[in-house]
Amino acid sequence: MVTSPDLSENRPARSNILYLVFLCFIAALGGLLFGFDTAVISGTLTFVKAKFAMSAMAEGIFVSSAILGCIAGVAFAGKLSDSFGRKKVMILSALLFLVTGFGCALAGSQGWLIVYRFIGGLGVGVASMISPLYISEFSPPRMRGRMVAVYQLAITAGILIAYFSNAWLLKISTTRLFESEFFNWIITREVWRGMFGMDVFPALLFLVLLLFVPESPRWLVTRSREKEAEALLAKINGPETAVREIKEIRETFLSEKGKFGELFSGAYAKPLIIGISLAMLSQFSGINAVVYYGPRIMDEAGIKLSDALGSQVMIGIINLLFTLVAIFTVDRWGRKPLLLTGIAGAVLSLITAGFMFFFRASEGLSLLAPIMVFIACFAFSFGPVCWIIISEIYPISIRGRAMALATFALWTGCFLVSQLTPLMLEQLGPAGTFWTFAIICSPAFFITWKLIPETKGKSLEEIEHHWKKS
Repeated sequence: MVTSPDLSENRPARSNILYLVFLCFIAALGGLLFGFDTAVISGTLTFVKAKFAMSAMAEGIFVSSAILGCIAGVAFAGKLSDSFGRKKVMILSALLFLVTGFGCALAGSQGWLIVYRFIGGLGVGVASMISPLYISEFSPPRMRGRMVAVYQLAITAGILIAYFSNAWLLKISTTRLFESEFFNWIITREVWRGMFGMDVFPALLFLVLLLFVPESPRWLVTRSREKEAEALLAKINGPETAVREIKEIRETFLSEKGKFGELFSGAYAKPLIIGISLAMLSQFSGINAVVYYGPRIMDEAGIKLSDALGSQVMIGIINLLFTLVAIFTVDRWGRKPLLLTGIAGAVLSLITAGFMFFFRASEGLSLLAPIMVFIACFAFSFGPVCWIIISEIYPISIRGRAMALATFALWTGCFLVSQLTPLMLEQLGPAGTFWTFAIICSPAFFITWKLIPETKGKSLEEIEHHWKKS
């Protein structure tokens, strides 16, 4: 009689799953702050320009300062996380979010406002690298995909919260609800200060909750603190599985030199290329062009929504809903099927939108269909799966610095797209802009098909051994 193997030891108890969810939820708050800080500027720009009489150059610097901060934050976050641990670097990101929330709300000049936006960008850059890394190092193989995808869900939630927060503050700014002169200043007379200041509340929550999370068990092993690491893994997967995991982590770590140069040679050159190219191409799809310049594009198509908030909220809701699709399917279907389907759908929808503009068939609400399909395809593929893959394909001894390189590429792509989109719209028109994005991001389909291995259900150490064998 053939009996099926006992897989119970690989399935965490319910209480252990709740502990894992608790840790991942706290780390994902970094993503919520990432989304909030990125999107809050949409409601403040008009007021800030009027307040400080900003020139076009000053406006460009103000908008891009946060993205430049992201690039700078990623540049040092990887080294810090490998040297001092994941938890300390997450605490640093929470402090940076606090500084930008208070600083932007109270800034007395456009110069200081730009400085504080840059500091906020540092926080976003640090959080965008360290939060998914922390989640991936704690999660068991069978749940790692959906746990890291929760981080992307938190980003989309942060974007939505920023949109609704801006709308709510704008509504109450027309009424004198506060006796305090201070609150009348930051909400009634200069509402943009209150919009920026709302960042303080999730940042405080993130900082306080981080005091209750442990260090990453895989980082602890790199510091010869194996007993602590084993105790933490036992709380997630049980003691027997924890012993095996510690052994695998130790053996893998001891086979590496821990030098950054390892990434550029031998077995790890391929995952380095995959991580950098996938991260950058995800931004070259034009997602931020659609999010930031969507109202302008729709205006050229003759779509007259009541205000810019209508289209932004619609985009935000679609983004949120289809990120949930990734969470519920990425560990069942795998990374590659989601990426291949989503990239193909995104490219086709960009091409379709371009043709609608080219043949002047974009009048009215018909243009919304391909744009919303594009957002949906990005939300269940590029958006979450990119973070999952770059958080799991690098060697343990230099994982922080390696992921920082991929995240650096992502933010560099984001910066280039945000800077070049207005020029593309002016020189190429909406049709040419959509087609350009479709052409530039299409190689991601072939990279996924030919180069990326399926990592569903594999431990981080098994993935690392795959590169060494290949």
